[in-house]
Amino acid sequence: MPERNIEFGKYGARGLKGHEAVARQLDDLAGYIATPVTARRGLTARLNYLTRSTHALDAARAAGLTVTGRTLRAWQAGTRTPSRKNLAVIEQAYRTVRRENVARYLLARLNRDGRGTRVEIHPLNQSQVDRPRQRAMEFRTMNVRRWDRIVGAWAAGDERELDEAWVDQVVDLGSQWGQYEYVTNIGFAA
Repeated sequence: MPERNIEFGKYGARGLKGHEAVARQLDDLAGYIATPVTARRGLTARLNYLTRSTHALDAARAAGLTVTGRTLRAWQAGTRTPSRKNLAVIEQAYRTVRRENVARYLLARLNRDGRGTRVEIHPLNQSQVDRPRQRAMEFRTMNVRRWDRIVGAWAAGDERELDEAWVDQVVDLGSQWGQYEYVTNIGFAA
């Protein structure tokens, strides 16, 4: 694909890929539990979320939480504590189930019946790049009307598809869209 950066950061530029910034913003909008899973309160909140219905429990099992119901009840009661490996599995299952649950809501909010959502793109940080090699880049805004592929890839955790979906939207910036492959931040609200 034209304008893709091959050696990003070679001269000192700093930033992250646009799709990673979009995923981070969608994660913020998903509203995860703030208390860490290592704290008793955070663990209990995640386990309650994952076991509140048979649908949630089935999704948690599909996401990798494969312990028995007896073990789950013991963790919730506080009579046993999960190992670090199981804490990581609980966290990953919680995030996966939460993404699936919020994706439909976020999609409706971001698409806004075809009106779309305004996205702010903050260019990459060039403060460490020598003056002759710096590009003239400015803050850009665009209106994204089709969020289906982006939110679907984010909910599925498919980074490659999310990158392709984001690039399909960024091409609307015109001939300089490649300059915004790496960014400092991407902001939007739902």
